[in-house]
Amino acid sequence: MTRVARGETILEVLTADITKLTLDAIVNAANQGLKGGGGVDGAIHRAAGKARLQDACRQIGSCPTGEARITPGFGLPARFVIHAVGPRWKDGSKGEDGLLAGAYRHSFRLAVEHEVRTIAFPAISTGVYGFPKERAAAIAARESLAAAEGEAFARIVLCCFSDGDALVYGKALEQEAGS
Repeated sequence: MTRVARGETILEVLTADITKLTLDAIVNAANQGLKGGGGVDGAIHRAAGKARLQDACRQIGSCPTGEARITPGFGLPARFVIHAVGPRWKDGSKGEDGLLAGAYRHSFRLAVEHEVRTIAFPAISTGVYGFPKERAAAIAARESLAAAEGEAFARIVLCCFSDGDALVYGKALEQEAGS
């Protein structure tokens, strides 16, 4: 586990099941239709209570890539689920970096608006969307450190599914924090 302090905020990378974390909010790596899919998206929908979360998402409608929407956490230990839509990796020249950074920024903005003090993010866009992990980790670390500059957050978690991913995200967080 990697841990970095930035002001009053603790930023950490850990390997865990994001649906089990007791925080104010967890972030879902969502699709534009906000319909539960596979991976972390499907796991969050199942753990929250699929019908209730799907109904809340249906009321929202959709979410453009690079943005986020918020719903209650329903059956999760987290009060809120922030649904962030990251980009599909094409070749790096289609604005993917900016869209991924936007998904993090929108998530942090919603968190502040809903008085979220503790939040966890999965490795957005790195699964079936194919975003290169090292590149995505650097963006996640940079945006998380920027969000930690204010006094809004007590804890920001970059939650990885595997130890290998946690090593990549931990290295990125240490590098970004040192620069």
